[in-house]
Amino acid sequence: MNYDSPSLTVVSTEVEPGAIRWRSPSNIALVKYWGKHGDQLPRNASVSFTLDGAATDTTLHYSARKAAGEGVEVELYFHGTMKPDFTARTKKYLERLLPIYPFLQQLSLRIETSNSFPHSAGIASSASGMSALALCLVSLEEQLFGTMTDRDAFLRKASYLARLGSGSASRSVYGTAALWGAVSEVEFSSDEYALPVADRIHPVFQTYHDDILLISKTEKSVSSRAGHGLMDLNPYAGARYAQANRRVVTMLDILRRGDTENFGELLESEALTLHALMMSSHPYYTLIEPNTLHVIRTLQQFRRETGHPVHFTLDAGPNVHLLYPDTVASEVRNFIREHLLYFCEDKMYLADRVGKGPQQLPVNETSSD
Repeated sequence: MNYDSPSLTVVSTEVEPGAIRWRSPSNIALVKYWGKHGDQLPRNASVSFTLDGAATDTTLHYSARKAAGEGVEVELYFHGTMKPDFTARTKKYLERLLPIYPFLQQLSLRIETSNSFPHSAGIASSASGMSALALCLVSLEEQLFGTMTDRDAFLRKASYLARLGSGSASRSVYGTAALWGAVSEVEFSSDEYALPVADRIHPVFQTYHDDILLISKTEKSVSSRAGHGLMDLNPYAGARYAQANRRVVTMLDILRRGDTENFGELLESEALTLHALMMSSHPYYTLIEPNTLHVIRTLQQFRRETGHPVHFTLDAGPNVHLLYPDTVASEVRNFIREHLLYFCEDKMYLADRVGKGPQQLPVNETSSD
C-alpha cells in the first residue's frame, strides 16, 4: 500500500484557521504482537479488545504557516502544559508523513492532548494517543481536500497512519475488537493496517469488562520499543511468531462462539508467553512485580471457589487486566475491592470495558483539561 500524495498541498493564503478533535481509546491485546520489522510491521498477527474509558482526547489546531521553513512546525500540550519531549517525538512522526501529507509543512500546528487515565498507569497510551492524532490528520485531509468521504477508507487510512507511530495504535481506530497482521484465514487482513472484527464477536464478549489493577505506576525499566528490538536475537522468536499466528485464528473462533472458558485459558497463556519472551531475551529482563504474582494466585483461588470466568492478561508491564463477562460484574468488583486492592499501588484500579471505538467531538476551549 502506498499513500504517498505529492498533490496534497494547499494555497496558504486560502487556509482558514481551524481545529479538529477526536477521542480515541486504548486497547488490550488478547493475542500479543511482540517483535517487528521494516517500517513498524509486525512479526506476527494480533487481536485486541477496544476499551471504553481509557482514552486520549486530542485537538489539532491548524493555521497557515507564516514563514516557509524546513520540516513541520508543531507544539504539543499535554494536560495544558507544553511538553518539549512530546513535541519533538510528534514532530519526528509528522515529518515521516510528509510524503503522504506534504501540506503539513505548510501549516502551523498546535496539539492539545489529555488522557482519561494516569499517564504512568501501564495502559497503552501510545495506542490511544497515536490513533487520536491519526484520526485528526485524516479528518484534516477530508476538511482541506474532500478526499476521505468513504468511511471504510477513512478508518483504514487512519489505522495505517497510526501504525507508523505505534503498532498497537492501528487497532484502536476500531470499536469492540480488531485484528492487525496478515493471516491467510482472514480475507483483507494486513500487516499495514488493522481490520475491524466486531461483526465476528459473540454478544457475550461485546459487553466484557476489563478492570486494570495498577500494581506499579513506575516507569518501565525496558521500553516496549527496546523489547521489540530484543526479539531479533531471541532464540524462541521463530516458534513464537508461528504460534501467535495460529493462536489469532483460534482466538477469533473462540470469540465467535462465545467460549469464555477457552478464551480465558488462551488469554492467560498469551500473557505469560509475552513475559517469558522478555525473560528469555538477551539481555533478559523482568517487568512482572511480586504483587503481580500475588494477584494472579489470588485470582486463581477465587476462580476455583466460584467457577466464575474471570481471567487475567498482562501488557508489557506489571499491571494486571482482569477480563470477565457482565453477568458476574458485581461479584468480581467486590472481590477486587476486598482482596486485590491491597496489592495495588495507592490501592488504585481502573474499571473499564469493551467499547465502541473512537468519537469525533466538537471542539471547545477545554478539550485539553
